[in-house]
Amino acid sequence: MTFVPQSHNYPIDAAKLDQLAEVAVKVGLRLQKGQDLVMTAPIAALPLVRLITRHAYAVGAGLVTTFYADEDTTLARYDLGHDESFDRASGWLYEGMAKAYASGAARLAIAGDNPLLLSSQDPAKVSRANRANSAAYQPALEKIANFDINWNIVAYPTASWAKVVFPDDPEAIAVAKLAKAIFAASRVDTPDPIVAWGEHNENLGRRSAWMNEHRFASLHFQGPGTDLKVGLADGHEWHGGAATAKNGITCNPNIPTEEVFTTPHALRVEGHVSSTKPLSHQGTLIDNIQVRFEGGRIVEAKATRGEEVLNKVLDTDEGARRLGEVALVPHSSPISASGILFYNTLFDENASCHIALGQCYSKCFVNGASLTPDQIKAQGGNSSLIHIDWMIGSGKVDIDGVTADGARVPVMRQGEWA
Repeated sequence: MTFVPQSHNYPIDAAKLDQLAEVAVKVGLRLQKGQDLVMTAPIAALPLVRLITRHAYAVGAGLVTTFYADEDTTLARYDLGHDESFDRASGWLYEGMAKAYASGAARLAIAGDNPLLLSSQDPAKVSRANRANSAAYQPALEKIANFDINWNIVAYPTASWAKVVFPDDPEAIAVAKLAKAIFAASRVDTPDPIVAWGEHNENLGRRSAWMNEHRFASLHFQGPGTDLKVGLADGHEWHGGAATAKNGITCNPNIPTEEVFTTPHALRVEGHVSSTKPLSHQGTLIDNIQVRFEGGRIVEAKATRGEEVLNKVLDTDEGARRLGEVALVPHSSPISASGILFYNTLFDENASCHIALGQCYSKCFVNGASLTPDQIKAQGGNSSLIHIDWMIGSGKVDIDGVTADGARVPVMRQGEWA
């Protein structure tokens, strides 16, 4: 079934946008008959919201509820809001979302915000607002991070985002270029996107199985500005592509995705590492990150841009200076090959190997669904209010897998699977 929107303000391929909506519902979420859906989106992404809603109801969704964000009203808070308001967040909203997920609802987020929206705002206010929001979001985040539910993120080419990615183009051309790049990365420019996703999931599954067969104790990253040993959690398990949530539904949380990933040991990370792409975090760009780990904890952090915000993020809580994820992505991935810097982690993390500060995923353990938080911690899993991915891979980075007895196996050479 195809739903084509009546009109667009920009030259976005309507048929492909509809296919993206269908992929989000049928591949990303695999929404079940009678299942409710909670969706969040920039208000500028309304055309995609409407298409996703129609596809959701077409497969039998129970109730679709959408919450919108607006850039102008976000900026109004920073222009006019009272100082004490930056230590508050809408906890009641996230508690309601957590209740919906506990009752069986699925979660879908549409990315598309201006990645530089808050770059000129007071970093202290941005940090305080982010911290308050992270704390309030925790009840809902736990349901997502622990993979209790089927969830998905897709992207829409908003004008404000497009102008950041393609600053030298007129707005309409920038939007058209970003739309084309999103469709390609999301595999909706193929003859049958759902079949294409099935084949892609099989390939990622084979990569994950190879890593699980080797049962490496750690990974050693080496490249320009990087000499990092990442110990892997006890009983860790690699995943990639589609995965089955605790509610029994197999979904693709990220569209696009090119990674296989697992949980590092929170206490066993040593060395130094440099970012290979900028990190866009909550409207602030953080570039040329350099950090040093001792005993699993970041003890030194620098950045040429956004350093103040970076250090405030690292001070969110004890777990913010430790790793919750390590992911492998070949340098030749379609997103990397596009040569586009998206200024959006959903895309940029799939162009490069990456690590994530903060909360780990419980599903990245053998029998993770049955483990308690204390058991996950005992096996090396990290806990935090945040989960922030940043990119450390390139065509100049080599990775070795190190077994428990010290044997080394090439995993990647010059950014490609060995």
